[in-house]
Amino acid sequence: MKKSLILFLLLASCVLCLVPPVFAEDKYIRVAVIQDSQYLRLAVNGIYRIIDSGSGKILSRGKNLKSTVVSSKEGILLAGKNYRADKILIEADDPESISLNNRKFRGNVQIIKKSNLHLLAVNFINLEDYVKGILYNEISHYWPQEAIKAQAVVSRTFAIYLIQQNRNKDYDATNDIYSQVYGGRASERSRTNKAVDDTKGEVIFYQKKIFPAFFHATCAGRTEDVSELWNIDVPPLKGVVCGFCQESPHFHWHYVMTTKQIEEAMVKNGYKNCRQIEDIQILERDPSGRIRYLKIILPQETIKISAKDFRSIIGPNLIRSTNFKVEIAEKDAVFEGLGWGHGVGMCQWGAYFMAKSGKDYRQIIQYYFPGTQIRP
Repeated sequence: MKKSLILFLLLASCVLCLVPPVFAEDKYIRVAVIQDSQYLRLAVNGIYRIIDSGSGKILSRGKNLKSTVVSSKEGILLAGKNYRADKILIEADDPESISLNNRKFRGNVQIIKKSNLHLLAVNFINLEDYVKGILYNEISHYWPQEAIKAQAVVSRTFAIYLIQQNRNKDYDATNDIYSQVYGGRASERSRTNKAVDDTKGEVIFYQKKIFPAFFHATCAGRTEDVSELWNIDVPPLKGVVCGFCQESPHFHWHYVMTTKQIEEAMVKNGYKNCRQIEDIQILERDPSGRIRYLKIILPQETIKISAKDFRSIIGPNLIRSTNFKVEIAEKDAVFEGLGWGHGVGMCQWGAYFMAKSGKDYRQIIQYYFPGTQIRP
């Protein structure tokens, strides 16, 4: 809830691909935890091995490691040695002994030298431990346990969907708002861990296939039809009426920014002629009340832009949803809106109030994803 509010950016051009699960192969997920860094700090407490990811050959062994890692034209420099490989795996006997930049992670870590000689660090983490490492960042650990369990099943399902989609890439997910916010061992809490354990292995299926379980903070009355945002058209994501989130702290929002700030953001994102904004008008809304298109009026021309693109350009934590009104007052743009997030899938604050009223996690999930099944 807290940070995965622009999940749609990752999938904005993605065509839905429902695929059967392959649990035997997908025991872990690969999470990019450090990207495009000139160096990183690595520590291992206990016995470890450094393995060439390409050949599987063990390059060295040791006990207790603390080193800065950098790349060279020949390979990866670590603990005074130059490993002549573009990808190395740090494998530890103790699954909780590795830390990167002073943050502890379960599992193993792969370090990849990129073409610009910067480094990418990927955490190979058991799927259940991954979900434990994200829940605290996505939903409050003080919430009702049934709401946390619903989030655990939704997050696990979306993680498996990412695994299936990214088999041929260096990682399945990032650790930020573009996937799900993963903080490693430091993000685990007892109540969120219990929710993961209580729902272990449970995922959401549609027509016996893995289902991309989207979620957002507050829908403000109705969840969005996924086809309004992406090239996806599937019955469980057509949107439902939600009468549960009216008391969400994010139901109403307000934001003021100068037209100059909007112009600068638009120019930075390719709209070079966006100067001297005179007005911003709403052209069209969809059945949920969210805006499809805006018109930005300039002295010599107008710019037509989708509301989701406008929100992405200005900032999805500033323009919290595409359900808003806007008024130009002198040099300021005043936004008044409803909800937070893209609106597709499970409304987290709706889940909170459903759980408070006595609904269990299965009822919550099947309400927001009608026609789906929860199975181990």
